[in-house]
Amino acid sequence: MRVARFLLLVHCVAGLARTPLERLETAHLEAVHSQRGEWMKQRAAERPPLGVYQDFRAILDVRAEDADQNKGARGELLKAARDAEVNVIMVTDHREPETWQGLRDGVLFIAGSEDDHEIRIPSPGGELRFLSHIEERPDMPAEGFQGMEIYSRRSEAKEFTEYIQSAMKHSREWHHLVSKFKLYPDEVFGAATGVPALLGRWDRETAVRPFTGIATNEARQNQIFNGTTFDPFAVAFRNTSTHILARELTEADIRASLAEGHVYVAHDWLCDPTGFTLIAENSLGVFDIGDTVPLMNGVQLRARLPVPAKVKLLRNGSVLAETNDSKIEFTAKEEGAYRLEAWLTVDGEELPWIFSNPLYLRKSSDLRLPPAEISPNVEVHKDITYMEGDPADAGKHKLDLYLPKDRKKFPVFMFLHGGAWHSGDRSIYLALGNRFAKAGIGVAIPSYRLMPKYPHPAQIEDAAAAFAWVYKNIAQYGGDVERLYIGGHSAGGHLAALLALDEEYLKKYEIPGSVIRGVAALSGVYDVSRLAAFPSDNGQPSASPLFRVHAKSPPFLITYCQWDYLGLPKQARDFAAALKKVFSPAELVYIPHESHISEILNIWHDDDPTARAILNFVK
Repeated sequence: MRVARFLLLVHCVAGLARTPLERLETAHLEAVHSQRGEWMKQRAAERPPLGVYQDFRAILDVRAEDADQNKGARGELLKAARDAEVNVIMVTDHREPETWQGLRDGVLFIAGSEDDHEIRIPSPGGELRFLSHIEERPDMPAEGFQGMEIYSRRSEAKEFTEYIQSAMKHSREWHHLVSKFKLYPDEVFGAATGVPALLGRWDRETAVRPFTGIATNEARQNQIFNGTTFDPFAVAFRNTSTHILARELTEADIRASLAEGHVYVAHDWLCDPTGFTLIAENSLGVFDIGDTVPLMNGVQLRARLPVPAKVKLLRNGSVLAETNDSKIEFTAKEEGAYRLEAWLTVDGEELPWIFSNPLYLRKSSDLRLPPAEISPNVEVHKDITYMEGDPADAGKHKLDLYLPKDRKKFPVFMFLHGGAWHSGDRSIYLALGNRFAKAGIGVAIPSYRLMPKYPHPAQIEDAAAAFAWVYKNIAQYGGDVERLYIGGHSAGGHLAALLALDEEYLKKYEIPGSVIRGVAALSGVYDVSRLAAFPSDNGQPSASPLFRVHAKSPPFLITYCQWDYLGLPKQARDFAAALKKVFSPAELVYIPHESHISEILNIWHDDDPTARAILNFVK
């Protein structure tokens, strides 16, 4: 057939191992089907998200208007989405969409449009625009767009569709094709899978600025030949997806993640990519796909995949590292847009699987040290000894007070510093003390002995001693002993939570835990059971606040931030859930656009969200 010869020529020129027609051979379809089953068995067990985001499968550019003139199309879309475990459906009809909007039975429907080489998602807060079908207009300017189509099912399957139309004219070939489709629908539909043709254009755009790459599925359910539908929604939805990393399944969060590039494209029909991660890690925190990462003394790039694959790490479109594994790690020392590709080998042929959006490494950083200034309405008392002991420890057994001059009977907040229990000191938190004291809250900031010289429980014992001093002495400084709060950042969050939940540490001072009116734990660590520095007590993780929760727990304010250290967002969510399970008040606050370090460095600002949350909590 002339169409078949044309397809063979096209794909030989493209350099693919097989043409779509060759992939339709029964032996190949059986091999692919068998391999897909093996990958399903081999997939690494999915873990709950350790970071901020969940992975939502999205089908973009769905045409409901073509599905039987919209008669019953909405119900078909919903059923197909649920069957294919799709979370987001974006309908982009040429006319005004007649579809659901919002969440329905666990599927989020978003109304958009597609026309004149652009996909639009309108909103009162500003529309999103993505370049589409630019293979037809390769020089189309990108100004005013948030991203572009890097994979288009319509473009990739054009010749394949022509073959189907031609096969209809030959009864024997048509009969064989229909039989194969009934046995292997995903494999037949996936025979048109090809390398995204627009990666070069996309790499040129991302080398200059963040520019989100998406896949358009263009599911229409309108390729009906002799009674057989070759693009049913259910099969099309399983084929290729845009995976959106977002906090919640809401239109606001999905739109924000699309705009910010928290996205990867995958041919899901080959193997479920859920569990794929690509992160960048430095001393400030952990960053996700789409983020701009401060380039400080090298950045560790880490990727994990649910099955081994041929993995390529690229910078500005050029391959930097390559491996055949389910993971890859790389130390990046140059600016650029870093993205990942993963390819799967099936029946001797490499097929594209995952294309991530980039992480953008930049040298500039907005991180600034806070000012060392004391407000006129704040008085400071430094180096107060809260515990007598070994003279060698005297410097760590002191605390500083920051007090409002113009208040009496003010609430008091004891803050415990972070530093992984190994570093840190009260002296570097002057700005924090001043911030809350000028707002009418007394602040006590103690130092404590550090690991490894002083192993656990030295740190929590010092925290208890410092609180005992505050409880017994703060009234003479004007503080209200009936309104004592504690808190801390990172390791300090762990110590504050443990002190509030395990009354054994305060019993030594004959102080009931009920005197602690609330705990503000900022990006804290609540499960230390896997840390060698905290040995278990008869098999019980005694130093983990997560396992010390009880019905009489004080109220908690728990924060985590967008670029927190890996695992801390999950720990915050789990800890808040454990408190709520015993009906203990727990407020979980997400802090956007802050890293683990900047969260505490920026707390001195009047409009800082962490500071505002603490002020509301204490007052």
